[in-house]
Amino acid sequence: MLTESSRAADFPSLKGIHYLNTAAESIPPLCVNEAVAEYMHHKSLGMRGRDFHFPRVEECREITARHLGLATDEVSFCSCSSEAYNLLANALQLTPKDEVVVTDLDFPAGATPWLTAPEASRPVTRLWKNREGALDLTDLAALLNERTALVQVSLVSFYNGHRIAFAPLRDMIRRLAPRAVIAVDVTQALGRVALDCQEADIMISSTHKWTLGIHGGGVIGIPKKSAARLTTRAGGWYHIANAFDADRFESARIKPGALSFSVGMPSFAALYALNASLRYLEKVGMDKIIAHADPLVARVHAGLQELGITALSAAQPGCSSGIVAFKHENTAAINDALLAQNIHVMHQVGRIRIAVHGYTTAEDIEKLLATLRSALK
Repeated sequence: MLTESSRAADFPSLKGIHYLNTAAESIPPLCVNEAVAEYMHHKSLGMRGRDFHFPRVEECREITARHLGLATDEVSFCSCSSEAYNLLANALQLTPKDEVVVTDLDFPAGATPWLTAPEASRPVTRLWKNREGALDLTDLAALLNERTALVQVSLVSFYNGHRIAFAPLRDMIRRLAPRAVIAVDVTQALGRVALDCQEADIMISSTHKWTLGIHGGGVIGIPKKSAARLTTRAGGWYHIANAFDADRFESARIKPGALSFSVGMPSFAALYALNASLRYLEKVGMDKIIAHADPLVARVHAGLQELGITALSAAQPGCSSGIVAFKHENTAAINDALLAQNIHVMHQVGRIRIAVHGYTTAEDIEKLLATLRSALK
């Protein structure tokens, strides 16, 4: 991942392209392909395959917990981050007397469950707006009070790569809104930056971005101190302690905390993949990935500045993020020019987003900047 030879061996599909779109879709290493093939082999054994499936889930739980900085019984899985947020809403059972704070740099999955609740039970949603691409704690303070039941943030914004400073955020919320649950979406951080938000009440992530896994998985981390409060009330079976006991039609005893979010059969293929991808990242070394990729992000910022382009979020030295984004009136033409050179970024109307991971090279970045320079003439 970090050398020319290992990159060629582990990511053969990167040959001939400059891939800068991991914030949308990662390129999995070959070991993930092998893990999915192993799942299919085990699945072909029929019921006997479960002798392999469930131990692999526990292996995945163990490595995921290490990456999150939590204990194994504080981590669980569902099908995607959207499902996790809906299960969080189910656990909280908020009312119109409650208030929820979301940010305008957040992904819809973390913001919409509170907006789509039935009107009779819908909490008040307050929007923490960014200033020039950054979230200012001064603005948050004005939104917090004794009725605040949830503060939802992304550690790294999908939109512009802004990374929130977690410790001062935590301290302010605990002081001004002591009953509030702190929920952190780490989808754009897990597998790319060092997490520092273990004191959040819940961490949620998808599995197909910086972790180098595939679709179909959602990660949930809930520390024991928050488990009782954040136990979902959803129906199902896998999260029910007495699912097949004699009293199963009289009561349902739900496993606490993160374990309650695994309501049905695990997404085995996604967890085989995640187990392999996170172990791959651990073997490479997160510290090495950060040391390699952060200077490339800094080079993107510097290069854009040289071109007279203002990034949507300023560079944050010492505060890792893999995303740089900018707006321009001619982004469609810019994206066409990039694609003509086999440079892959995220293009949405008016916005270009660049993502830098451990398999990104200095050549990728210089090719990007040279093509931008040419396209902007």
